[in-house]
Amino acid sequence: MIESRRAQFNREFSVEKYQDFLADIATDFDYAPTFRVAETPFFIPNEVKNQLEEACQEVCDFIGKPDFKAITQRAIDLNTEVPNEDAHTQFMAIDFGICEENGQIVPKLIEVQGFPSIFNFQFNLYQKFQKQYPFLAELTPYWSGINAESYLEKLKEVLFNGHDSSEVVLLEIEPEKQNTKIDFYYCHRDLGIPIVCVTDVIKEGKQLFYRNEAGEKTRIKRIYNRVIFDELDLRQDLKLQFSFQDKLDVEWAGHPNWYSRISKFILPYLHGQYFIETKLLSELDEIPEDLENYVLKPLFSFSGSGVIFNVKREDIAQVKDKDLYILQKKVAYAPVIQSPDGNVKVEVRILVLWPEKDEKPTLVGNLSRLSRGEMIGVKFNKDKDWVGGSIGLFEK
Repeated sequence: MIESRRAQFNREFSVEKYQDFLADIATDFDYAPTFRVAETPFFIPNEVKNQLEEACQEVCDFIGKPDFKAITQRAIDLNTEVPNEDAHTQFMAIDFGICEENGQIVPKLIEVQGFPSIFNFQFNLYQKFQKQYPFLAELTPYWSGINAESYLEKLKEVLFNGHDSSEVVLLEIEPEKQNTKIDFYYCHRDLGIPIVCVTDVIKEGKQLFYRNEAGEKTRIKRIYNRVIFDELDLRQDLKLQFSFQDKLDVEWAGHPNWYSRISKFILPYLHGQYFIETKLLSELDEIPEDLENYVLKPLFSFSGSGVIFNVKREDIAQVKDKDLYILQKKVAYAPVIQSPDGNVKVEVRILVLWPEKDEKPTLVGNLSRLSRGEMIGVKFNKDKDWVGGSIGLFEK
């Protein structure tokens, strides 16, 4: 969308450079990501940057309301409650579709997650792009007041909270099988945080332990939580020595309750130019006649799971627990990225960090997802080029 930058990138682009770019990523751990990484960054003009910042502020203002926990308690009741919840979330991922409305480009909020995203992969991805296209150093993926150094420092502040890296673990279900494991690898390399499977955690009383690379039993004082309960609930085969519902002597970098509170559950409460008409099915007075203009989404699914894009009346009728689904108006994504053979749609995820001691959250970085398909997620754009995960860049 920054036309001069787009033109320069497209002139310099080649398939060979793209393959070198992917090979550079794969070289770090002798591993190529299982999700598709797009050929190009998204060049975000200042007008859209300002809109995104304004929209994020409105989201943060709502989440910062004194009665936010009371408003979202129903989300906890519908899901799994974990003890020792902290005062506020420490992570947010705020997703916007770049849309067209009344002939104007406007970001529209698609989803908010009180959960970590691929913070470490994005940090390294920008550096990989710069190697192939040195002019990208003139731009930045960071928000005002943030640079590469302060980005990592803020991330460390959230993850460590004063603890040694050996006392903090990145916790996941079979991390080696996860689609985002490239982010885990970078987190371990860049910050020294061990990667631990939930089945390898040892419980003694209220304390948790893991075995380090030397085989020594080591106390876990803080958990960088990457576990999604949707997946954990489905994995009845897993044998855990602890339960997330136990009262444990451990801190959370990303307390699990925030995944429920800050989710699609809050979308019906948000109104304004950046927000989409959204209703809980349980609060739907009547089914719209123009259902083709709506999307049916489960509240707590992850990565597009369970979304019905072409909704029929019988889809709504078949939903048993209508408290767990929303009906959301479709928006028109604008194909704003010019590729060599047509235009591409894009969604921007704003990455937010909120250390426990800070009064308010900080916008730090972003990721972008490019699409030629009906849905944005990388798994919905197979066998296409100029699609997949990428990064948005602003003028400095």
